[in-house]
Amino acid sequence: MTQQASKLVIVTEKLLLKKIAKIIDEAGATGYTVVEAGGKGSRGVRSPGKPSVGDDFTNIKFEVLTPNRDMAVKISDEVAAKFFDDYSGIAYLCDVMEVLHAHKF
Repeated sequence: MTQQASKLVIVTEKLLLKKIAKIIDEAGATGYTVVEAGGKGSRGVRSPGKPSVGDDFTNIKFEVLTPNRDMAVKISDEVAAKFFDDYSGIAYLCDVMEVLHAHKF
């Protein structure tokens, strides 16, 4: 069984993990994946392998599969409105052709 979906990707600061996870859950998404992330953007270079004062100063990447684009945009809009003026972050959407084993989705 397969199903079409939208994938929302959010890259931001690790200290926002719990707050963003709450937004995703409250929007009705069934789950997400979070991994450490690094890279370069308008606010400089950030690397998960770079020594820092605390673990909160690294970046993370959320990947959220949503059953439709509207849910993904709703999550993205809320995250951007609450956090992206004060914290580094970017969000983007990817079309997913098919989710395999969609009975778990």
